[in-house]
Amino acid sequence: MDKIWLIIKREYLTRVRNKTFILSTFLLPIVMILFIGGVILLTVKSVDQYKIAVNDASGMFKDEFKSTKMVLYDYRSDINEKNYMKEGYSGILMIPILHKEKKDTIRLISEKQLGLMTDDAIRKEINKAVEDRMFQDRGIDRRVIDSIRENSENSVYEFRSLQVKGGQVKESNSGRSYGIGFACGILIYITLFIYGAAVMRGVMEEKMNRIAEVMISSAKPFQLMMGKIIGIAAVSLTQFLMWIVLMSVLSTALTAFIPHDMIQQAQQVNQNMPNMAQNNSMAFKILEFKNVFSDVNWGLLLFCFLYYFLGGYLFYSALFAAVGSVVNEDPQEAQALMLPITMPIILSFIVMSIAASTPSSPVAVWGSIIPFSSPIVMMARIPYGVPGTVPYWQLALSMVLLFLGFLFTTWMSAKIYRTGILLYGKKVNFRELGRWAFRRS
Repeated sequence: MDKIWLIIKREYLTRVRNKTFILSTFLLPIVMILFIGGVILLTVKSVDQYKIAVNDASGMFKDEFKSTKMVLYDYRSDINEKNYMKEGYSGILMIPILHKEKKDTIRLISEKQLGLMTDDAIRKEINKAVEDRMFQDRGIDRRVIDSIRENSENSVYEFRSLQVKGGQVKESNSGRSYGIGFACGILIYITLFIYGAAVMRGVMEEKMNRIAEVMISSAKPFQLMMGKIIGIAAVSLTQFLMWIVLMSVLSTALTAFIPHDMIQQAQQVNQNMPNMAQNNSMAFKILEFKNVFSDVNWGLLLFCFLYYFLGGYLFYSALFAAVGSVVNEDPQEAQALMLPITMPIILSFIVMSIAASTPSSPVAVWGSIIPFSSPIVMMARIPYGVPGTVPYWQLALSMVLLFLGFLFTTWMSAKIYRTGILLYGKKVNFRELGRWAFRRS
């Protein structure tokens, strides 16, 4: 145990004192916050106001369209598709006389494409105006229609999503749970690649520099492998905790510098993009993170995150170490041997995307239990509620299987590592790796 501790200490201090570690620890949160601020600023600044001429043959849509910061409507019967550009318009909306017995075509004509958000905003105004006309044709007064639209959500009802189980009632927020679960899952996904590859590179460097030969003379291969894995795990945990602290401080500072009306304007623009704004809205969810602290069981969430973060890292890093021990100087050989390790991680990310939206689906449940995918997928389900969405038995089974999986991959990788770390100048195939892993000592 003393030898493992010495190896852990060496790995930790060597990497923490490295300039790359220090720069990445402090620069990444700054870059992330600048990226979020840039998304908000670009979202607001990139919105152009298009001037649209409306040629309404029937006069039915006169003054029905409301101008916004994206679209300015101007009703001109003397403007047509030939002269609208000379008059300074970005496009012209040609509305024919609409007939009830057939479907007529409303055309938006422009020299260049106005963009998805602009097309969608114009289509919404047309749909609203057509609905109003249908109501009026059936004898409903226009003032009644406007009054109903203005007061339906504010006066008639208040929507609340509640989760009830075992006599306990609490607020349910699917959007918040999706954001937290997706963020936790993708963080573990990224760190598995970053620090797993760091273990493999470290083993490869020591093998190529013949340092491993010297270290094995005073420590067993298993002790060397475990010391390296745990040492890099401590480095990753240190860096990750520092990222959390710095991101919290910088995000609070960013909300103080960015005007609230600019954030609201960016959110309004973001909502106008049909079914395409989920990734951009993550930036706004991070800025509003402080508003959800009181409703989340942060103790359980943090414990589970640390468990699955460390469990997933230990599960996969042993496999990365085994690959690093058998690879020589050929990078293509390393890529070929890494494929069976990286494919389950990529598949886990795909399943995690499903689990973040539908946490109780069979794919999400099984993906959160199987050790190859549970570190990423389970973290996408936990924010939806324990034991509500995730029963205690599923969480316990997932943790136990991940722990047993770590023991199995460590045992198997140690047997490969013991042979491969001193093997030079020979390309190894999967059949040989299997023979090394499962042969009797």
